[in-house]
Amino acid sequence: MQLAQFWSKKENKVQCQLCNHYCLIADGKRGICAVRKNIKGKLYALDYGKVIAANIDPIEKKPLFHFLPGSLSYSISTVGCNFRCLHCQNADISQYAEKKLEADFVPGQDTEPQEIVKRAKESGCLSISYTYTEPTIYAEFALDCMKLAKKAGLKNVWVSNGYTAPEAWPQILPYLDTINVDLKFFNNETYLKICGAKLEPVLENLKLLNHHKIWLEITTLIIPGLNDSEKEIEDIAKFIKNYLGAETPWHVSRFFPQYKLQNENPTEEDLIYKAYKIGKEIGLKYVYGGNVISETLENTYCPNCNELVIQRVSYTIKRFDQEGLCPKCKYKIDLILK
Repeated sequence: MQLAQFWSKKENKVQCQLCNHYCLIADGKRGICAVRKNIKGKLYALDYGKVIAANIDPIEKKPLFHFLPGSLSYSISTVGCNFRCLHCQNADISQYAEKKLEADFVPGQDTEPQEIVKRAKESGCLSISYTYTEPTIYAEFALDCMKLAKKAGLKNVWVSNGYTAPEAWPQILPYLDTINVDLKFFNNETYLKICGAKLEPVLENLKLLNHHKIWLEITTLIIPGLNDSEKEIEDIAKFIKNYLGAETPWHVSRFFPQYKLQNENPTEEDLIYKAYKIGKEIGLKYVYGGNVISETLENTYCPNCNELVIQRVSYTIKRFDQEGLCPKCKYKIDLILK
């Protein structure tokens, strides 16, 4: 437990200013994320240093296809989340609050930021990823790690739902190198129903990240009956192109039944190919299909001449580019290589 940042007093309560829920928390109560608690008029981060998962992952698993391709990333998380996604693939740790736990108990291995950086360096990783659950809700610990990582020459990666509050970004952005944001739906009612959150703050954060030139990749899980209409897919692609730039990679991924949507049907593979085609037709340079066995959907092709630049099979990659240039026409591919 550590005194939290990003909060203010509101009469006899505290208001958390870390994410766009702006939870108003009474004494002895927690916010939506379940890891921030008002204790006698002060907000505490119960999850500080409580690492529930730590793994060495390919950077492509985030997914990030244009940031240090082929490298390894030391990936960590704590429990808890500020969303309540009915289809969460990491619900066992993100939604732990649904379990009956002791008032201030947060599971996880007590870990110092210095240890995270040391492990990342020793394992040959080029970055640290704050992932699996929402990094915003363990921002204090993430920031302490990120500051040390920068000094050690490591990059900092977030995999996020994009719901961070404007008050928190000024402290986070100087240390953030890249982020993959889930743009889950393009309908506010669906966001509220499936995730317990609103669409507009996510869109505003995407614009903010783009404005600050943080390398950004977008993921959309295509779920039958929720966001699989041609119009919604087109709307997402148009938003990315018009507000984030045609060079922003878009990952459209296949849904499989899980958590509270276990009775739904998996996404038909043809729909992923359709979304891929729509993204390309809208004018996005880099569109990728995920959770589909394909010889082409995860490859990077030159936007100018369609030459194969990076070939991906699962998490194994083969690069054909010449220091970021297309081997055929010398077009500069949008890659972050260092």
